[in-house]
Amino acid sequence: MSILIKPIITEKATADSELNNCYTFQVNTKANKVEIKKAVEAAYGVSVDKVRTINVRPDRSTKFTKTGVQHGKTNAVKKAIVQLAEGEVIDLYSNM
Repeated sequence: MSILIKPIITEKATADSELNNCYTFQVNTKANKVEIKKAVEAAYGVSVDKVRTINVRPDRSTKFTKTGVQHGKTNAVKKAIVQLAEGEVIDLYSNM
């Protein structure tokens, strides 16, 4: 089971990493805070102070087409906001 799926790089996440030393990752929906902490420490070689998680609900949509009403939804995801210790940095752009 892979805990870390991908880092989230948005304007809000980038500003949070610069100001508060917090990094945002999309993680497995069944992962808990302890597993996320161990996975980030192992993958990036940093020490983690705090982990906050967010379960993002799926978006539902309805379309009216010639064949009738089509219902759909996106997948539910889980995000983790990881705060690192003072002086620690993760360089997310080095692997591109």
